[in-house]
Amino acid sequence: MAKPKIIFACQSCGYQSPKWLGKCPDCDQWNTLVEERIERASHPRGEVALSTAEVAAPVSEISATDKPRVGSGIKEFDRVLGGGLVRGSVILIGGDPGIGKSTLLLQAFAALSHAGHTCLYVSGEESRQQMKMRAERIGITSSKLLLLSETSLERILEQIRKVNPAVVVVDSIQTIFTSSLPSAPGRIGQVRECSGAIIVLAKKKGLSTFLIGHVTKDGSIAGPRVLEHMVDTVLYFEGEGGHSFRILRAVKNRFGSTNEIGVFEMKEAGLREVNNPSEIFLMERPLGVPGSVVACSMEGTRPILIELQALVSPSFLAVPRRTTIGVDHNRVALLAAVLEKKMGIQLFNQDIFVNVAGGVRVNEPAVDLGIVAAVASSYREKAIDPKTVLVGEVGLAGEVRGIAQVEARVKEATKLGFERCILPRTNASQLSHLSGVDLTGVSSLAECWQILF
Repeated sequence: MAKPKIIFACQSCGYQSPKWLGKCPDCDQWNTLVEERIERASHPRGEVALSTAEVAAPVSEISATDKPRVGSGIKEFDRVLGGGLVRGSVILIGGDPGIGKSTLLLQAFAALSHAGHTCLYVSGEESRQQMKMRAERIGITSSKLLLLSETSLERILEQIRKVNPAVVVVDSIQTIFTSSLPSAPGRIGQVRECSGAIIVLAKKKGLSTFLIGHVTKDGSIAGPRVLEHMVDTVLYFEGEGGHSFRILRAVKNRFGSTNEIGVFEMKEAGLREVNNPSEIFLMERPLGVPGSVVACSMEGTRPILIELQALVSPSFLAVPRRTTIGVDHNRVALLAAVLEKKMGIQLFNQDIFVNVAGGVRVNEPAVDLGIVAAVASSYREKAIDPKTVLVGEVGLAGEVRGIAQVEARVKEATKLGFERCILPRTNASQLSHLSGVDLTGVSSLAECWQILF
């Protein structure tokens, strides 16, 4: 018999080394290299995964049969997926423990089973009795929803062939193992082999498959990075511990728009979809208070109005604090430097705290104008008109740059009763056909200051 090969694999990024290292040279994480044995598989992978035997064909001779998507029964979920489930697609969902991943999929499976689709829920973490208790709590009863508690890949594939379901969920992929590898469940090799076998079977039989993945302490999905490249769609379930709102965000989607979000609210009976998130996020907004500004962010194809809050106070520290929640810390530091250099606001001895109310996270630069206005409002103790929305990107020279999809943002603000929208001058000249809102175009922070203060 051949001697098994010993390697040390990083449990964070998958880097392999012939000897143990305290720090991974690829992802710079400490104490993540674990000893693993590599042995020849007892059977080829193709026998497990049912590899196809297709031949190459000219693109002009291939018929594109557009099969209709299958609705999950949850509109916010379908929005993130791009309109519904695509047959044969594999979707990876990650999120913090207890955020509601299993609850969301159980509710979606309940609607699919009531529509006549056979659904198989495979859990490697809970028994069938525990899954039954959760189903009863959120009021799910259906004979088409099948529950299976199993961690062996071979037995899971056998049950899928036997039951022949339309939709499958594996909760979670880090708990599944194959007997062809000697390593423990959750290791890099196990996650890669098990997910690869499930993906090939899903493509072969046309199964819509969900893989639930654990996340690391920095919020990324645990296991090899190649796992996100293998699947068709990657979704992240986000939410702050002190808020009841949950946000399902698409970061990769081969069949729809990326960066699309769905908003849910956690209730006793499960997750409830929020159809108008802008109104929810602005419900408790204080009026006439310095440091509070309304901005509009595009999340995929949906405009969402958010409240930006800033607090500027004198600092007694050698290095003033720059604390942010919901926005990029480096972006706020950059905008504070622009305010200090171009507008003469002395922030070198001031603590700056910026927060996005409601627990939502914003990444696009179109909220720059709202951030600088909130910081200046708190510094000067002057409130901004509560019926005003600010959108625009701020450059290092103090200029206000144009943004994309500005018409959708203005229409969302008009729908919620806002009377004025301060936006880049280049965008304002393109929206002369809109009525019901005062469009004020600015080309620099100095012009914006004359209007606000």
